[in-house]
Amino acid sequence: MLKLKPKFDLRRDVVSDILRKEASVCRVKEYSGAVDACILNIERDGSILFSWKGAAGTTRIGKHDPTSKQNKLLYTFDKQVCVSSCSLNKEETLLAVSLAQNTRGAEHPKPLCKCLTLLIEIHPINNTKVLKAVDCRVKVQFLHSEPDRKSALESHLLLLTEDGYVDLYHVLLTKQEGYRVVMANPERLSKTAERVVEDFCWVQWDRHTQRLYYLTHNATHAQDKFVLRCVQFYLSQMCETTLELPLELPPNPFRTVRFVDLGFDHVEKPEHEPLRMQVITNRIGSMCVCYSQPLQGKPELMYTLVLVHKDCSKTFRVSLGSEPSPKTGQRLHPLFIPIGYYVLVYLQGFFLHCVNSRQQEMLCHSLFLSGSDVDLDLQCSSANLSVLHSEDESACSLLDLDTGRIHGAELSSAYLLQVLRSGPPSRCPSAWTDSQRLAALHCLLVYMGNDPKLELKVIEWLCDDVNTLASFDQIQEFILASLYRISYQKSLGLDKLLPYSSVFNMKETPLCLLEVPGVLCTTELHIQSVFKGKPRSPQAFWTELQWNAERTKYLNAAPNPRFRTSHIPRERDKLRSEKRPSSQADHMEENTKKVLSMVDTWCLDKKLVPLFQEEDHQQRALIGLTVDKLREHLNRHLPRMGKKKIDSLVINYVAKLLELIRHMLESSWLKNKLGPCVLCLTQQAGQGEWSMLHFMFRILEAMRALCLPLPPGYHTLLAVFAVRCLPHHTFLQYIDHGVVQLTETFVSRLMTDLDNSDANERLKFSILKRLPEPMARRIYHMWDHPVSSASISTSYVRTQLEKRGKNEGFAFTGRDKPGFRPEFLPLSYLAKILSDIEEQALNPFEEQENVDARFVEETALKQTLVQLGFEAK
Repeated sequence: MLKLKPKFDLRRDVVSDILRKEASVCRVKEYSGAVDACILNIERDGSILFSWKGAAGTTRIGKHDPTSKQNKLLYTFDKQVCVSSCSLNKEETLLAVSLAQNTRGAEHPKPLCKCLTLLIEIHPINNTKVLKAVDCRVKVQFLHSEPDRKSALESHLLLLTEDGYVDLYHVLLTKQEGYRVVMANPERLSKTAERVVEDFCWVQWDRHTQRLYYLTHNATHAQDKFVLRCVQFYLSQMCETTLELPLELPPNPFRTVRFVDLGFDHVEKPEHEPLRMQVITNRIGSMCVCYSQPLQGKPELMYTLVLVHKDCSKTFRVSLGSEPSPKTGQRLHPLFIPIGYYVLVYLQGFFLHCVNSRQQEMLCHSLFLSGSDVDLDLQCSSANLSVLHSEDESACSLLDLDTGRIHGAELSSAYLLQVLRSGPPSRCPSAWTDSQRLAALHCLLVYMGNDPKLELKVIEWLCDDVNTLASFDQIQEFILASLYRISYQKSLGLDKLLPYSSVFNMKETPLCLLEVPGVLCTTELHIQSVFKGKPRSPQAFWTELQWNAERTKYLNAAPNPRFRTSHIPRERDKLRSEKRPSSQADHMEENTKKVLSMVDTWCLDKKLVPLFQEEDHQQRALIGLTVDKLREHLNRHLPRMGKKKIDSLVINYVAKLLELIRHMLESSWLKNKLGPCVLCLTQQAGQGEWSMLHFMFRILEAMRALCLPLPPGYHTLLAVFAVRCLPHHTFLQYIDHGVVQLTETFVSRLMTDLDNSDANERLKFSILKRLPEPMARRIYHMWDHPVSSASISTSYVRTQLEKRGKNEGFAFTGRDKPGFRPEFLPLSYLAKILSDIEEQALNPFEEQENVDARFVEETALKQTLVQLGFEAK
């Protein structure tokens, strides 16, 4: 499920370089001593701070640049010390270090950590200032300065103590001799300290967003009520509390103060805690607060994801299958790994839960895996793994603290495709469940679907998978998920407005999509988050998060916020019933032209499948209505997005729908090795045509269920494959049941391409009977057959005589016309009436396509001779 790529190896990238330098210091060819190196911290720009014990009994601190792959010595202690925390300012002029010393005395049976916190000038190495000397752990972290400041003469340092407070030091710098950067008034440094946080039991630093999250007791409630607060540090070095979130946690969740993402303490590793907690954010405006706790005496794990942007929390209880060993039970906490909008909950050797934080309503949209298939092939326990958040939110990294290796982690498309395609997974004798396939399909199409090659592989799976799944329609899910992908990054508000899955429209959702074996889920709405502070800009994270939370509350209360297409066919039929074109119909046609114009620009070199080549009035009306109704829906519920952006989104949305269908047909066309000859009705269908027909029927069924339009020309192409593949009586049944629709383009081709054999005549007659009267009259003119001539003549006579009845004062001219045969008086009389009507008409051929009295007379005589047996049919 997770694909790991090596990014950094402490031994390969650092220790090998240290050995060369130590050999140089000792003046030996090869240094044979051991190098005890460890990673101390990772700064915002990705620089890795590390320390090692030097050859001459020293302790050194260095920096690894991930871009240049170069290592740089920052500072050397002349004796061996234990570095528990370290941070480097952006200008690389100051180094903050917290040193720890373990002492054991009679009155202290356990080690007591005595910390000395230093601020060191390193450009060049000069003065050292003692900031703290306390009997508790201390963490140090520099804030990130403004990126456009070329020569910053001020640094800002956070100092976090195990006593539960956070101080912010404002360090003024000055230049001496043109290059030396030293502290200005170091004796006054302690007076510049600003108390930022007064009391906490858990704290997390986000180096990329410069936020400090901390957990404290709620003063207005009992001691088991906690509040999560966030302090945002801005580039101007201002800070403010932006969020308060009440949390219900077990009493005494942490035995000691817990530091998260504030470096890596190799001196005193924290004891096992009853609770593990982590905050995960995304720049689009989402926040997840994750915490887990094992259940005492039960082989179960409970973890909660508080989705602030969705105004809800999800609590999962997962059965671990068997009682964990006492050793394993001590470390029974999962990792929370953020990848995009997914939060991966990973418990080594037990399960991997890929939780969808955007579409969290149903379990079937989050992939749950268990057993040996979820192991990450890391030679360490999850207790020694640390999650490193990345500025690129589509991936993160895992740090193995024992070996000093950093692995980039991303979702594996190959594994997800295997979930779709393969039979039984290795961990159990049963096949993948429909719920797992559905979650894997959405992950591939939405999160990873920007890769055209990956989309093509999913389409190939759709073509190969002849037997549809019992619980959901794969093609419907493919269409909706692919359409959701083009818009989900624009606004979180679209999550509950656009169709995401056909599961939401089911009258009765299958039980297999509502439950996951061994997993229980409870949802709590209205989490009572409180936003504070003033928004710094309209695009700021906190502005987006607050707006997303408030919009979610509004949409949860609104009736039917998700766009439904079931009413569109009724609107289309209403427009078609209008006798005169209305302004609304003209507006729909304009919508359709915009969509088809966009599709044309996408498909300039993709003319393999004959679509978009005819006027399909039914589908054009459906396209225009879909655009209009979706635009109206988004303008009503998401006015903040703006009309222009909504209009562009809607046109793109419907054009992408038509393009997806074309793409599916093209893939099946190429797979079955079809060519232009498949459109010839006289050739017998092969296996490729049968496969294509079956796939087109599946697409048709899916689109009708979704009430979405098809590309113009789709019904013509479907009818061509159907008449070639199916027996004639079956083909006619498909027409009667509305599966195959007769288009004028198809019927015209049928009448001209097929000869007039007995079987073909019967088929043509049967089709003509099923056509609407206006279309049938037009088709008769294309079929060279006595019956066509008779029908044309009958229609002509009826029309002319109806006109005669409406013309008052009509009289015969009394002139005989040459060429009439007076032997058959009734026919001669009728021909004379028609001829006289033609003479008095302003334009006798305007609507009858050159049908005249002579044609009627000849056709009638021909039919009479055939009926009497004097002439062959």
